[in-house]
Amino acid sequence: MSATTHPLRAEWAKFATLRPLWAAPPLAVLLSAGITAAVQAAYGRTDTSLTGDPMEGLSYGLNFGQVAVACLGILLIGQEYAAGTLATSLAAVPDRLRFYRAKLLLGTGLGLAVGLATVGGQLAATAATVGLRLSAPGSARALAAEVLYHPLLLVLCLALTTVLRSQTAALGLLSPAVFLGTTALAAVPGLREAARFLPDRAGRYALRLADTPGTPYGHTTGLLLMAAWTAAAVLAGLRTLRRADA
Repeated sequence: MSATTHPLRAEWAKFATLRPLWAAPPLAVLLSAGITAAVQAAYGRTDTSLTGDPMEGLSYGLNFGQVAVACLGILLIGQEYAAGTLATSLAAVPDRLRFYRAKLLLGTGLGLAVGLATVGGQLAATAATVGLRLSAPGSARALAAEVLYHPLLLVLCLALTTVLRSQTAALGLLSPAVFLGTTALAAVPGLREAARFLPDRAGRYALRLADTPGTPYGHTTGLLLMAAWTAAAVLAGLRTLRRADA
């Protein structure tokens, strides 16, 4: 147990004492729930894109909150590359697998906590503005998928930052990609089909109730696709961490 708990405690201490890290989770929840509340209050009774599929309106704020989740994943290891403290961390935990595993466990736990708080906030916001409509088939699946979307996205960004070995590069590439990049690709006719298989697009599809014409997989499969992308990134991050100098 000490092989896991000691590195995990060290990672928790870093998280709890660095302001950009501990500020990201409440920011993610505030953005997701707050923007959902504002949009539902302003347009929820008139915009059919929000009322046609109840989960579209419920998770609207996630479009913005997910950027804070991605940034948290980047910062969990990227700040050590930026500050040059990775060598010190590896001196304290020479087994790089143990070090990496502690990062992943912390990221997964934080992602689950943010996911649960976000979904709870969005449910409360929707109930207070336009009322909840969760009787449609698939609602429980969509809510569970949104909770799981957060740790998958966070761990994916953490792992890709490990591959890039640069906080600046990760923030410059991954944050815009999560917010605009894949959406922009999906608007290009020649790339639309391929963009459907990108991790965030596949994961977000699991949050919907309605089917999208031309999507060659189901909602649950979308979340599994995102999980497969995340697993591949984790393995690539471990390979980079083991082979590259600190």
